This record gives sequence, structure tokens and C-alpha cells, in this order.
Amino acid sequence: MSQPLILGIETSCDETAVGIVRGRTLLANVISSSVSEHARFGGVVPEIASRAHLEAMPNVLEQALSEANVSLKDIDAFAVTAGPGLIGALLVGVSSASALSVALDKPIYGVNHLSAHIAVDALNSEHALKPTIALLVSGGHSSILQVNDISSDVKVMGSTMDDAAGEAFDKISRLLELGFPGGPAIDKAARAGNRDAIDFPRGLTHPNDLEAHAYDFSFSGLKTAVSRYLQQTPNSVRADVAASFQESVVDVLVTKALAACKKSGIDSLVIAGGVAANSRLREMAQERSEKAGLELRIPAMGLCTDNGAMVAALGSIAVASGKEPSSLGFAANSAAGLDQVIW
Repeated sequence: MSQPLILGIETSCDETAVGIVRGRTLLANVISSSVSEHARFGGVVPEIASRAHLEAMPNVLEQALSEANVSLKDIDAFAVTAGPGLIGALLVGVSSASALSVALDKPIYGVNHLSAHIAVDALNSEHALKPTIALLVSGGHSSILQVNDISSDVKVMGSTMDDAAGEAFDKISRLLELGFPGGPAIDKAARAGNRDAIDFPRGLTHPNDLEAHAYDFSFSGLKTAVSRYLQQTPNSVRADVAASFQESVVDVLVTKALAACKKSGIDSLVIAGGVAANSRLREMAQERSEKAGLELRIPAMGLCTDNGAMVAALGSIAVASGKEPSSLGFAANSAAGLDQVIW
């Protein structure tokens, strides 16, 4: 099956999403977000997210099929995020996809949410799926991965030791009273600020740190530094704080990702996840990758945050690679590691 028609379902957090791809061509990508329902709490509330998925799923599914101009009977296989994520939210997606699989007698693939973020890079492109270094940055994850085979062989080179980059953006945005989610809010505020105004620390970049944690991240110290700066300088220019904070995060992310490329000998870098939508990260990564002679790929803005297209993309790659489908009744795993790409 060289050009399988795959429907992907994503419900790991606060987006109810369905994507449909044929081979590596994106046909539909529909997302319903419940972020506005979580905003007043300053973060995602699992129970609210789960209920929102239940309510949104039928309409999102119907809209995706309409957008792709296909019917459920046309689908060759289903793919669904089985982990990691919020367990209640994951169960909505896994149950929905499993029901469709049984009703239509079509195979199903439970896939890893993190690997799916990387797989979205394959869509609408004919580039070879060769080994790459992936910088995965989102609200819950900050990792550097060596992707030898996206459907079966993904190795963790480094990860966050405390807050993920997206979490750090949310927490600093709260301190700056910029709102939730913090990533877009800080990115917007930073455009009016001076990123060199404040020299905030770069976590795990000192020589001693690099010996043991060359590709790991830590943003807790940065968060504390910003908090103390705001306490000591109450009349500070918020745009400068936002820009300087953002520069610290982005500098560490890009520096370590490029170091991983050099160490591995891999000349390709993919940046994925919600934080990949950050304008300064995209700009700095492009500048430094060109200087280092690396091929850089970052998904389109609409494919950076959680979406069904990335799940369908990984499912399509799995089918094309001859991977066995998942057994019915497979369990969602809220704490799944990258050693489990396909369930």
C-alpha cells in the first residue's frame, strides 16, 4: 500500500484533532481547541479537557472527512495518539479510533505523540526520510532526539530536567500578566522589547554542566531569575523582560540542538512541537543552521501545535514501512517513553 489513506486522531491534551493524509499528502487537518476554557485557571484542567474531547469529536471527525472529500469507508487505516498525555484525554481518542476500527474492520495504529510531532515533517514533501536530529519543544516536553527511523528507532540524547520550555513560557507569562497560553503572548510582547536588555542565565551551559548534561535542559533557574528580577525591578519594561527571557530559552535550545548534530555527524535538524511556532526560535535556528551547513526543517505554523495530521503522518509511515498494526484493546499510556513508537 504505497499511498494509504490514513485518518489520525489526536486528543492528548486540550486539542481535539483529526487529520487525513494520503501517503505524504495532507488532505485535511481539523482542530477544536478547549484552551479558552482553561485560560481562567492558568493551565489545562484534565477533566475539562476530557469532556471537551467527548463533545467535539463527532463534529471534528465529520468536518475532516468533508474537507478531505472522503468517507469513512475509504479510509485504509486509523492512527491515534496512545501516549504520552493526559490519561482521560487519551482514552477519548483511543476509544473513538478503536470503535471506528472495529466497525469498519480496518487496522489501527496506536502511536507515540512525541514521534508524531516529528513525523509531521514528512507531509507535503518528497524529501528522503533519512536520519535526523530532532529538537522537540512543547508545553510538556523539551528533548533532543536522534531519529534513525521515525517508525521504529528514536533515541533520546537529552531532555528537560525540570520545566519544559513551554511550561517556562506559561509561568513567566503569568508573572508578566500576559495571559495563557504563554508562548504566543511572550512572543508577541518580545517583538517590542530589547532582547539584550537583561542578561538572564542559560541553564546547563557551563563547562561542568556540559560534561554531564550536554544535551539536557533546565529552565527552573531561569524562571527564578526572572521572578527575582521583577521583584527587584518592579518598574521594569515588560517587553524587555519578555524579549530577554525568550532569548535565553531560544539560545539554549538552538545551541544544544546544533551541538547534537555535530556530535552525531548528522547534518539534518528538525524542530517540532508547539514552541517551534516561536518566531525568534525559527529565526535563530535558521541563521545558525546556515552557518553550520545544516539542513533545517520546521513544520508550517499550523502543524507545530498538537494536530491530527501529525498522527496520520506517522500512521502512514508505519503502514508504508510494513509495520504490524496494533492489537485491538491496546492501552493508552500517559507516561509513554520514546522507546515505544508504535503500540
